[in-house]
Amino acid sequence: MEPEEPRETREAGPGAESTAAPRWEEAKTFYDNLAPKKKPKSPKPQNAVTIAVSSRALFRMDEEQRIYTEQGVEEYVRYQLEHENEPFSPGPAFPFVKALEAVNKRLRELYPESEDVFDIVLVTNNHAQVGVRLINSINHYDLFIERFCMTGGNSPICYLKAYHTNLYLSADAEKVQEAIDEGIAAATIFSPSRDVAVSQSQLRVAFDGDAVLFSDESERIVKAHGLDRFFEHEKAHENKPLAQGPLKGFLEALGRLQKKFYSKGLRLECPIRTYLVTARSAASSGARALKTLRSWGLETDEALFLAGAPKGPLLEKIRPHIFFDDQMFHVAGAQEMGTVAAHVPYGVAQTPRRTAPPKQAPSAQ
Repeated sequence: MEPEEPRETREAGPGAESTAAPRWEEAKTFYDNLAPKKKPKSPKPQNAVTIAVSSRALFRMDEEQRIYTEQGVEEYVRYQLEHENEPFSPGPAFPFVKALEAVNKRLRELYPESEDVFDIVLVTNNHAQVGVRLINSINHYDLFIERFCMTGGNSPICYLKAYHTNLYLSADAEKVQEAIDEGIAAATIFSPSRDVAVSQSQLRVAFDGDAVLFSDESERIVKAHGLDRFFEHEKAHENKPLAQGPLKGFLEALGRLQKKFYSKGLRLECPIRTYLVTARSAASSGARALKTLRSWGLETDEALFLAGAPKGPLLEKIRPHIFFDDQMFHVAGAQEMGTVAAHVPYGVAQTPRRTAPPKQAPSAQ
């Protein structure tokens, strides 16, 4: 009795080759997906839009912070080493960072050789030994963060300019204030009171106007003389641009990247969208804000003038990855509606603590 013909040979016929090819392609795709992904090359800091993020902004470290506060640095380091294979949970800046990377992917598809992309730097005063857990967490979430600055208990602010930082986000208000005083765009980031889904394909950034994009000139008028004098002042100075605020340079950097998409005919499909969300009223004081942006060669995709109404409900509809405001009650209102909000400690609305004005905020590179 002859041995039975193998099943694969027996079933082979005129169409066998055509069915085998798709199966091979499926297998190849499967194994390609298992292979380590080649990550893009890090851009030179001077060519990129550099976003410096603290470890407590990027990840939730509440328990670790409690141990540090109650038991000291040695116990804190020991705990981190014992748990270094456990990834941290995402923190308030995590969706923002993921959105930055989504924009980078689109930019590299359109401009493969360009270094004009977002470059994310993890900035922390953690001991270097804690870096292993941070690296493991970054790899766990497949984040592209190659630059670390771990200062072992010292303030990292002195390094921000060396990294050509365009924006610094931290959970530490004192360090943020230190950065603002050095003329670096910075904000203290807060977790929302509830989770709200945000876009996975479009970076959305919302800004307050006065003392964020603009100087606090107009807020000083309100504080000193009231709303009526403020309206008169804005009308009289409608065609005089406001001085720049601490985050003007970051909006400028976003606008520069947006134009790279516009030049490819992708204005409507641009993966970056910006919003001006201001307590100003359109009729009495809105024109000066818009004319100021125009004089800088900048624009926001949307401008929302709320005339003193709460910002939270509008932000709930926008669902930005981050909202910047100089007043904590607006930050708290945004948090309540599920928005990741960041406080910019600049201008007359802050608790008085200095007599000299802060250094001039830098423009984007």
